[in-house]
Amino acid sequence: MIGVISFVGFTLLVGLIAYLATRTTDERTSDGYFLGGRSLTAGVIAGSLLLTNLSTEQIVGLNGSAYAEGLSVMAWETLAAIAMVVTAIFLLPRYLKGGLTTVPQFLASRFDVTTKTITSALFLTGYVVVLLPIILYSGSVAISGMFDVPNMLGVSQTTAIWICVWGIGITGSIYAVFGGLKAVAVSDSINAIGLLIGGLMIPVFGLLYIGDGHLIEGIRILVAENPDKFKSMGSPNSPVPFHTLFTGMMLVQLFYWGTNQQIIQRALAAKNLVEGQKGLLLAAFIKVLGPLLVVLPGIIAYHIFDGGLDVADQAYPALVSKVLPTPLVGFFAAVLFGAILSSFNSVLNSSVTLFGIDIYKQHINPEAGEQVIVKYGKYFGLFLAFASMFIAPSIANAGSLFDYLQEVNGIYSIPILTIIVVGYTTKRVPAIAAKIGVVSGSLLYILSQFVLKPYLADQGIAYPHYLDVMLILFLLNIAIMLIIGKIAPRSEDYVMEYTKQVDITPYKNVKTVGIAICILVIGIYIYFA
Repeated sequence: MIGVISFVGFTLLVGLIAYLATRTTDERTSDGYFLGGRSLTAGVIAGSLLLTNLSTEQIVGLNGSAYAEGLSVMAWETLAAIAMVVTAIFLLPRYLKGGLTTVPQFLASRFDVTTKTITSALFLTGYVVVLLPIILYSGSVAISGMFDVPNMLGVSQTTAIWICVWGIGITGSIYAVFGGLKAVAVSDSINAIGLLIGGLMIPVFGLLYIGDGHLIEGIRILVAENPDKFKSMGSPNSPVPFHTLFTGMMLVQLFYWGTNQQIIQRALAAKNLVEGQKGLLLAAFIKVLGPLLVVLPGIIAYHIFDGGLDVADQAYPALVSKVLPTPLVGFFAAVLFGAILSSFNSVLNSSVTLFGIDIYKQHINPEAGEQVIVKYGKYFGLFLAFASMFIAPSIANAGSLFDYLQEVNGIYSIPILTIIVVGYTTKRVPAIAAKIGVVSGSLLYILSQFVLKPYLADQGIAYPHYLDVMLILFLLNIAIMLIIGKIAPRSEDYVMEYTKQVDITPYKNVKTVGIAICILVIGIYIYFA
């Protein structure tokens, strides 16, 4: 009961603070609703970026991978810092110069409206079919387990999952659909503090458990008795083989942190370039510490349970139940719920933005005023929320959630990254090249991973890692676009205009801090090699 009370109390507190922080923002306008009035500062941007990224599918999934494979899976966390540095230095100045609300808006000016529409549709499809349901399902499994919902309500496990899915979905919808981006970002920042505190408690209590009350002794025992788990270089058979760090891994990271609407929208809402770059760099530095939350607990669980768990994804929940003092379980559940809610409402808000700006305004009602765009964007958000709530329980049959999410996301991530990279680095590649690139990229990836790979596996023939496939298709798509650009170039060079929406004077130390973060990441890899 204490856990339930703390859970409800923390959630209501976050909602109240978010309301008080956003009540002066005019959310009847597109900038006000979709970008928080372009008023976000570095701390809010960093907190929102981290919480949007960190949710149960990552906390449970990556710790499960670490339980099975060790430190090598930290690549999903540490290399994100380098991607954020690249975004801060190269991509964000261009985004803010163009006054963008969505990433596809750039594609409309660089190529054409059709390219923008195709890209927005790919984003929305990926969000509603894959990302939103996975967030809801994984979160529901965690919450149901922590509160023992089946026994509490006297229902089956399946029914408990449905109840939690709809509870999380409805609460997240209220934040995202009715509050706008600023409400999402403020709530994210509060939850980020709670998650950092709560998340760090788990490895600390785990190490104290191993060391019989002594933290340093716990670290010594863990490292001494599990040396193979502290190798940063993944083996050829690991989920993240070392060579993939130089193939598809960085492409995935660059797409996610530099072009994915649900993430980059936080930086697009910066009050100026300085705050946006500071927010990205702060998030990058904290991200380097991410393995403490999503990798180390998995290794601790391996030691405590002597590798005896039936399913690797049980590692984190089992560790929490084993080492966390009972009075703190309620607080941690509340914090974890905040992380679930954050990821859900952030994706939903980005979906609303994409629909309102790139589809409704562009194709359905070009004459619509800003209040009308916001209104119908909210309607669409509610539709997506309900659709994802119906889809989520079916994810139970998808196998490993984290691996499933990463592999399926390749359908739209690599094609979109390709056309953005070509769009920024060339001036004469035409719109037809972008349309061919994004469509062929999606179809070839689907053919590779969901037709050829299963077929060859049945024949006992080895197939390249999906991260390697991403690099191959990335380079192939670029080659196709450049060839088309050579044969049928634009009639004139593309030049991005400065809209003067915000000041784009860069942060004076952006390169120095960025290089320092990159050196830190490389140093960690060398130390644990």
